Amino acid sequence: MGIETKERGGRELESGAQVISGQLGKTIQRLRKAYNFSLSDLAEQSGVAKSIISQIERNETNPTLATIWRLSQALDISIERVLSSGEEEPFIDKTTRADTPILVSEDGKLRLAIVGWIKTVEWLQWYEVSSEPGGELDSEGHQRGSIESLSVTAGEFEVEVGDIVQRAKAGETLRYRCDRRHIVRCVGNEPGSALMVCILKAAVME
Repeated sequence: MGIETKERGGRELESGAQVISGQLGKTIQRLRKAYNFSLSDLAEQSGVAKSIISQIERNETNPTLATIWRLSQALDISIERVLSSGEEEPFIDKTTRADTPILVSEDGKLRLAIVGWIKTVEWLQWYEVSSEPGGELDSEGHQRGSIESLSVTAGEFEVEVGDIVQRAKAGETLRYRCDRRHIVRCVGNEPGSALMVCILKAAVME
């Protein structure tokens, strides 16, 4: 890409900001919620002030490209996808492996690849789960009435909700309330993989 003149570059950036401003705030908010980040969490991860992030999400400001880049790095997604306009996207949307955000459990043994669409993250989320033996994901409750589904594709997992513990092997599915603390564990001596889907019921009802 060549170097543009200051005047031409300024006109292009201003025009670009006007185009993306309507979608950018929603995109940042969806990504932040996908990671279960608070505004303070994202501010700490990105180095962008909490007040600025709040203004961006409410579409009250047009951030600089440097600010958008910092946010995209903190959210582990390319700046191109952050800037893309939802109304201009094709019906078929492809996400590469390199562009798929990954969450890692506190013990470092279980990984969640966020394969769900960012536009549905407020009411529907899904992940590819891969875990070493003994990996554990300890999660706080989601919105009231939310349900999670764990379909095991390899190995064996167990889910603990309150005083109830249930196991599932490859080909089996566990469904459970996730609006309270819930723990997913990879049990046995083999690595495990699964598809996890979370339906945020309260968001659907709003």
